[in-house]
Amino acid sequence: MQRATELGQKERGKIWHRKPGSSAGDGIIVNVVHNVVGYPTKIIRFLHVAFDTAGEAFIAGDHQGNIYVFDLSRNSFKLVQRTGQACTALAFNLRRKTEYLVALADYSVKCFDTETKELVSWMKGHESTVSSISVDVSGRHAITTSVDTAQLWDLDTFQRKRKLNVNLSVGIQRVYFLPLSNTILSCFKDDSIFAWESDTLHCKYQLPVPDESLIHYKSFAVTRDGRALIAGGKSNFLHLWCLNARQLQRIIQMPPKVRTIRHLEFLPDSFDGGSSQVVGALSQDGIMRFINIQTCKLLFDIGSLDNGISTAAVSPNGHYIAAILEDGSFTIYNVRALSRELNKPPPPLVKIVADREKTEDFKNVSVPSGLKMRVTSGKVERSWRGRTAGKETKARILKPPGTVLEDKENELPAGLNKKRLRAQLKEFGEYPEKYRMFIWRSLLQLPENHASFSSLTDKGTHPAYLGIHEKYPIKSRKLLRILQRVLSAMAHWSTIFSEVSYLPLLAFPFVKLFQNNQLIGFEVVATVVINWCQHWFEYFPNPPINLLGMIENILAHHDKELLQHLVKYNITSQSYAWPLLETLFSEVLTRSEWLMLFDNIFSNHPSFLLMAVAAYLICSRSPLLHCNIKEDLENFFHHRNNLDLEAVIKEAYHLMDSTPEDVHPKRMLDDFLPLTKGQYPIFNKYPTFIVNYQTQERERIWQEELNYLKERQLAHELEAQSVRRQAENAAWYRQQELLQEAEEQRRKILLEEEQKLVDQRMRLAAVNREMKIKELQVLDTAQKRFLKYQQEQQKTELRRLDDEIDRKISLRDKETAALIQDIKVRNMELEMQKQIFEQQLAKKQEAVTQKVKGQLGINWIKADIEDQEFKNQLELDQCPDVEEYKNIVEELAGTDQLSNNKDWQAQMLSKQRDYSLKQQKSQAELECLARKNKEKEAMLFDMMKEFENQQWTKVAAKPAEPEAWQQGEGDAASWRRQLLPDGANEDTESDDHACRNPHDPSVRPYDSRTICPMKQERDLLLGSGDQNPTSLCLNDMTFDSSVQLSLDRGRMDRERKERELMTGVRELRQKLATRARLRYSTNSLTDSAT
Repeated sequence: MQRATELGQKERGKIWHRKPGSSAGDGIIVNVVHNVVGYPTKIIRFLHVAFDTAGEAFIAGDHQGNIYVFDLSRNSFKLVQRTGQACTALAFNLRRKTEYLVALADYSVKCFDTETKELVSWMKGHESTVSSISVDVSGRHAITTSVDTAQLWDLDTFQRKRKLNVNLSVGIQRVYFLPLSNTILSCFKDDSIFAWESDTLHCKYQLPVPDESLIHYKSFAVTRDGRALIAGGKSNFLHLWCLNARQLQRIIQMPPKVRTIRHLEFLPDSFDGGSSQVVGALSQDGIMRFINIQTCKLLFDIGSLDNGISTAAVSPNGHYIAAILEDGSFTIYNVRALSRELNKPPPPLVKIVADREKTEDFKNVSVPSGLKMRVTSGKVERSWRGRTAGKETKARILKPPGTVLEDKENELPAGLNKKRLRAQLKEFGEYPEKYRMFIWRSLLQLPENHASFSSLTDKGTHPAYLGIHEKYPIKSRKLLRILQRVLSAMAHWSTIFSEVSYLPLLAFPFVKLFQNNQLIGFEVVATVVINWCQHWFEYFPNPPINLLGMIENILAHHDKELLQHLVKYNITSQSYAWPLLETLFSEVLTRSEWLMLFDNIFSNHPSFLLMAVAAYLICSRSPLLHCNIKEDLENFFHHRNNLDLEAVIKEAYHLMDSTPEDVHPKRMLDDFLPLTKGQYPIFNKYPTFIVNYQTQERERIWQEELNYLKERQLAHELEAQSVRRQAENAAWYRQQELLQEAEEQRRKILLEEEQKLVDQRMRLAAVNREMKIKELQVLDTAQKRFLKYQQEQQKTELRRLDDEIDRKISLRDKETAALIQDIKVRNMELEMQKQIFEQQLAKKQEAVTQKVKGQLGINWIKADIEDQEFKNQLELDQCPDVEEYKNIVEELAGTDQLSNNKDWQAQMLSKQRDYSLKQQKSQAELECLARKNKEKEAMLFDMMKEFENQQWTKVAAKPAEPEAWQQGEGDAASWRRQLLPDGANEDTESDDHACRNPHDPSVRPYDSRTICPMKQERDLLLGSGDQNPTSLCLNDMTFDSSVQLSLDRGRMDRERKERELMTGVRELRQKLATRARLRYSTNSLTDSAT
C-alpha cells in the first residue's frame, strides 16, 4: 500500500492521515512529493534534509528554494521560507531551537527563524558551493565547507572566526566537529585526515591511511561518543578508525554489488551509550544497507533499484530515517519496523552439531584474514522493478573475490561502470540527455586541473587567434570569446596548436556544448586530441596520411567497389575522409546525431572514430556510386546528407568486430589515456622542426611585412607632404591675388568713406548748433523751475518751523502743567505730612496726659493708705520710667519724620531725573535748576528740623514739674518710714507693691471701701471726662496758643518759599524756550541762504 502525501501549493497541513504501525514490513511511514499544481508528473525535487537535536522534527529544502519544517511528533508540516534559489546544505541543531542554517547556490549561508520566518543573519565569504554545514554540540559554532575553503563561524554574533584555505589541487572533502569534544576533523581529497583543536586550531594528530588501500574517500560518519570514525569512497571497502587509539581498527568489505559509497550514517541506539554499532552505507545503486560494524552482518536495507536513494539523514534519537529519492520525493522510515529482527529473542541454548563439510564451507566464507571482514547477509535481494508485496525472493549470493578486480577495470569516477554504460548504449543507442555531460566527464576521466588551466588562460589571447572573428564570424560574442580563450589555452599548452588551421573546426562543437564551463571544454578538447587524434600531426602540415591510409585499407577490405569508384574519379582519402575527421562530423550531422555518434565514440576504443568514417562511406555508397563529377563528390562530404546515423553506428560496430587484425587500426592506436591530475601532460607528437621552421618563417614574414608597412607608411607620408606643399603654394598665390583685389576694393571704399565723413561732419556741426540753442533754453527753464522750487521749499520750511514752534510751545505748556501738577501733589504730600505730624503730637499729648493722670492716682492712693507705708513704697518703686518712655516716643516720631522727608526727597529726585531726560537740549540749565531746588529743599528740611527740635525742647521741659513733685513725695514717704516701726515699714512696702501690680495674683487686693473717699476727692481735682486730653489738636487754641502759632508760621514760610521756587522755574523755562527758538531760526536762515 503506497502512503504518499502531495504538498502542491499547501503551506501547512498533516504529514499523514493514518500513521502505519511498527509492524509494516517495509518500514515506510509516508512518502512526501512536492508536485506542481496542474502538472501531476512534474515534481519539484527535494535536495537536502536535516533533523533537529531532539530528532522529532526536520527541515527539507527543494531546488526552488522552498524550506519546509516537518514535525513528526505533531504530524504537521509548514512552509517557513522561500529563498528563491536551490539549497546546497542544511543544519537544524543550533542553540536556539527555532533557528536553522541554509547554504544557497550563490555561495552564501543564511540563518532563518522558523517561527517568525525572518532572516536572522546573512554570512558571506565562500567562493564556491558550500557542500556541508557542521554545528558543534553547544550549538554556538558552525563550520561551512566548500571545495577550496572551510570557515568557522560564531553563531552568537554570526562573525567568521577562522578560515582554512587549501590548494585547489588537493581540495577539501569535508570538515566537521567531533561530538563531545573540542576537536575538528578535516578530510581532504588526497585521503588525508587531520584533527585540530577548535580553540587554537593546532593540529592534534593525523590518522594513518594505508597506501595499499587508497579508496578516495567521499563520505564520513562519526559515532555519538566521538570514538569511532568510518569512511568510504570509490570502492566497496569501509575503513573504521578508533580515534582514541588513532589507528585503523578494521576494513569492512561490502557486497560485490557495492562499488562506490556515496553516504554514511550511524544509527543511534538509546542503550548503546553513544557507541553506535550499526552504520548505514548508501551505494551507487541507490540502496542504503545497514550493517553491524562488529559482526559485519547486514541487518536491513532501504531503497529500490528503480527509484534509488540520493541522500539520507538519521534522527539523533534513532527513530526515523528521512531518505531523498532520485525522483525528487523523500520517504520517512520507521527504524523500529525495519529493525524488528534485532529485537528477536536470543537463540536457544540447544545447538545442533553440523556436518564437517558445511562447517568448513561456512568458515571459508565468513572468517576474514587480518583486518578485512566481509559483510554477510541473509537478506533477500530486490527485483529490478522494486519490492513486490507478498512475493518470495531469492537470497543474495556473494561473488568470489576475483570478480572485484574485473569490475575495477571498468570502474569510472562518480561510481559509474563502463561495461554497464556500453550495455545501456547498445540497448538505447545513446545516453540520456539529462546525464550525457556527466557520463562524458566520467568516461573521459577529466582531472579538472583548475590551477593549470588558470595558468594557461592568464597568459592571455594567443597571437594566432587574435583575428579569429574575421575567419569565423560567430553570431554570439560570448561563444566567440570562449572559443578564443580555449584555443589560446591550447596554443599555450603546445605550440603545434597555434599552427593547426582546422583546430577551431575540431574544438567548436565541444566549446559550444560546454560553454558554461570553460575548464571542462578545454579538457574535453585536450583529451580528444590526445586519444582520438593520435598520429594526426606526424606529417604536419599535411593531413595524417597514415590514418587516411588505414581508412582506405578498411574501405578496400569491406567495399572495394566503392574505393575503385572514388579512385576512378581521382577522389583521394584527403577528399572523402579528411573533411569528416578534421570537423569530427560536425558539418555532415545534426546536433542530436553528432551527440549520439560521440556517445559511442567516447565509450569505445579511439579506433572507433576511424571505423565511423569508413562506416559513413559504406552507408553512403549508393549516392556516391551514382555521382560521376569530382566537384559533387567533394561537396558531398561538406554538407548534411540524408543518412540514417543508427545504421552508420551499427556498421561501425560491425567493422570493429569484422576487420582483420592486420588492417584494424587498433593495432596502431594506443588505448584511452586520460589527462594527468595536477599538471597537463607534455604534447610533442609532431615534427618539431617543421613547426619551429614555420614559426620562424612566420616571424620572418611578419617582420618583413612590418618593415614593408613602415616603408609604405613613410612613402605615403612623403607623398602626402609633397601634395600638401603644392597645395599650400597654390593656396598662397591664390591668396596673394585675392589680397591685391581686396586692397583695390578697400581703397575705393576708403575714398567713398572719406567723402561721406566730410558730409557727415557738416551735418554734425549744424546739429551741434541746434543742440546748444536747445540747451540754453533748457537751462533757462530749469533755472526758473529751480527758483520756484526753492521758494516753495522756503515756504514749506517756514511752515514746518511754525509747526515746530507750536509743537514746542504746546510741549512747554504740557510740561508746565505737569510741573504744576507735581507741585500740587507735593503740597498734598506736605499737607499729609502735617496731618501725620499733628496726629503724632496728639498721641504724644495723650500719652503725657495719661502719665499725669496715673501719677495723680498713685498719689491719692498713697494718701489714702498712709497706714500701709510698705504699699506706697512699692507703688513708687514700680512706677514706670516716664523719661525713658518719652525718649522712645520722641525717637519714633523723629524717625517717622526723617523717613517721610527721605521719601519726599526721593520722589522729587526721580521726577527731576525724568524731566532731565525729556529735556536733553537744556540739560545744563535744568541741572542747575535742580541743584537750586535741592538747596531750597535742604533749607526747608533744616527749618523743619529746627522747628522739630524746638518742639522737642518744649516738650522735654514740661515733665520737669511732675518729677520735682514726685521727688518731694518720695522724700516725705521716706521721712514717714523713719517714724513707723519695722513691721509697719514692711506692711507699707507690701501695700505699695500691690498698688504697683494690681494684676499680680500673689498680692492681696485692698478693700474698695478703704479707697472710696480718696477716689471721690481725686475726681473732684481731675474734673469730668469731657476735658479728656485725647481730643487735643494743633489748631485748638485752648490747649496751647504758642504751639499753634509756631506751626502756622512755619507753614506760611514753606508756602512762600515754594511759590518763589515755582516762579524761578517758570522764568528759567521761558529763557530756555526763547534761546532754543532763536537758535533754530538762525540755523534755518543759514541753510536757506546756502
